[in-house]
Amino acid sequence: MILVADSGSSSSDWMLNLPDSAPLSFRTKGLNPFFVNEKEIARVMQEVPEILPYASEIHEVYFFGAGCVTPDRREIVSNALTEIFPTAFISVESDMLGCAYATCGHDKGYVCTIGTGSDIGYYDGVELHPSVHGVGYVLGDEGSGAWFGRRLIIDFLYEKMPKDLHKKFADKYRVNKDVVIRNVYQKDRPNAYLASFAEFMAENRLHPYIDTLLKNGFDEFIRTHVITYPDFWEYKVNFVGRIAYHFDLQLREVCSVLGVRVGSILSNPIEQLFHFVVERETKLILK
Repeated sequence: MILVADSGSSSSDWMLNLPDSAPLSFRTKGLNPFFVNEKEIARVMQEVPEILPYASEIHEVYFFGAGCVTPDRREIVSNALTEIFPTAFISVESDMLGCAYATCGHDKGYVCTIGTGSDIGYYDGVELHPSVHGVGYVLGDEGSGAWFGRRLIIDFLYEKMPKDLHKKFADKYRVNKDVVIRNVYQKDRPNAYLASFAEFMAENRLHPYIDTLLKNGFDEFIRTHVITYPDFWEYKVNFVGRIAYHFDLQLREVCSVLGVRVGSILSNPIEQLFHFVVERETKLILK
C-alpha cells in the first residue's frame, strides 16, 4: 500500500491506495516541522482512526509538506512517520515539489502555492529548482492567507476598515489588540491564526474594499515572485492553495494585466498528486 500526503501549515490531506476499493482519504492538522515537533507529529498520526488498521500493511509513504525544505526538517517528519509505519519506506519532500507533480506532471512550468503561506518554484519536468523566495509569513508570504489576515487585522485595529465591514468583523471575531497580540506572539501557529481571517474575505468578496485588497495582494505576489523570472512568459504558471482557488477571479485578472499565462488553479493537490505518485511507483515496479 502507498500512502501520500500533502501537508500545509493549517491542514494535511492524505490518500491511501487500497487493493480492492477506492482510495482512503482523510485529513489531519498541518504538520509543518517549523511549528510542530517530532513527538507532536507522531501524536497526531496516532489519533487518526482511519489509518491505524493499515499501519503495518503500508510499505511506502510519500509526504510532501510545507517547511520540509532542509534535511533536518525533513528528518523530523521522517522520524515521526517511521514510528507509526515502522516497516515502510518513508520519503519526505517539500510541498512545492508535490504541487509541481500535481499541476505540471512531466511538463515544464512554474508552480505557485498561495494558501496559508505563498511561494514559487520552476519545475523542469523532473526537478524543482530552488528559488530565493519562500521566506515565511514574517518576511514574505505575499498574497497568502497570512498576508491578507495581517492586513485585515491591521486595518481593523487601526480603524482603517470601512465602517460597515468593521462592524461585521467585530461581530464575527470579537477580537481586540490583546487577543491579537496573544495569538500572534504567544501561541503556536501564528501564521494559521492570521490565515483564518480569509473566511471573512470570502463572505464579503463583493465589497470594494475586499476586492481591492485581493487584487493588491495578488499584484504584490506576481510582481515579487513571478515576473522576476526573465522567461516567465514562456511557460504556464500554475497555482495551488485555497486562497488562489477561492479568489481566482481576482488572481486571473491580475495575471492578465501583468502578462502571466495561467495554467491550473487547484484548491488542493492531493488527488492529482496521489495519482501521479501511484502511477510512477507502479511503472517502476513493472520495470
